[in-house]
Amino acid sequence: MVKINLKGTPINEIIIKGHAGYDELGKDIVCAALSSIVITSVNAIIRIDNEAIDYQDKDGIKIEVLKHDNIIDSLIDNLIELLTELKEKYPKYIEIRRC
Repeated sequence: MVKINLKGTPINEIIIKGHAGYDELGKDIVCAALSSIVITSVNAIIRIDNEAIDYQDKDGIKIEVLKHDNIIDSLIDNLIELLTELKEKYPKYIEIRRC
């Protein structure tokens, strides 16, 4: 199961760990969708302001939001909405918690 922890209001940290287990590695559509959502969102934020987030991809994914403005917060909100929609379609494979 993929575990997603959202910290802060507004969100200042997103931690994503685990493997969905929907299928074997390389064929898991849940992990592929999740990765696409996260990578697209991170790339969009970095294009707008490369100092707005710190992104680490070691033992999971950690996104630290360093700056807040309307655009960055909207992209973070969109990221969370997309992950939530994916969780609703595959509830056995994704867990989202607000800390």
